[in-house]
Amino acid sequence: MKLKLYLDTSVFSAYLDDRAPDRRAQTVEFWERLTVFDACTSELAREELENTPTADRRKRLLRLLDGLTVHPITLEMRELSERYVQAGVFTAIMMNDGVHVAAAVLTRQDILLSWNFKHLVNRVRRAKINQVNVSQGLPTIEIIAPPEI
Repeated sequence: MKLKLYLDTSVFSAYLDDRAPDRRAQTVEFWERLTVFDACTSELAREELENTPTADRRKRLLRLLDGLTVHPITLEMRELSERYVQAGVFTAIMMNDGVHVAAAVLTRQDILLSWNFKHLVNRVRRAKINQVNVSQGLPTIEIIAPPEI
């Protein structure tokens, strides 16, 4: 059985990020092994990628969605994200981070993969997220960076 991975927007962006060559190399290496996993993302990631200002870069980023399951954002996901905000896990301006987490949790992914260390890939926030999830009868989620998998 393959591990089920949710990729947030930062993983796609890192694939083409020349400003961070090590991170880019690690992301490309991960992408070469992508078929080992059951990988997905959400319409939120697509929307965020569509906001890439440079047309060529936007096209290349959107092409990375090919072959991935792209889950629609549901009312239930938005409501769970709101619960994260109410519990102090995220601030209102971090709502999209909460939606990414909610999408991963509610689509029953094993891991949320992200390069966002400030808002997602850290122990304190992960513990708070999982505390909310358990209180709602939802599964816990691992949140890690690509090199960890």
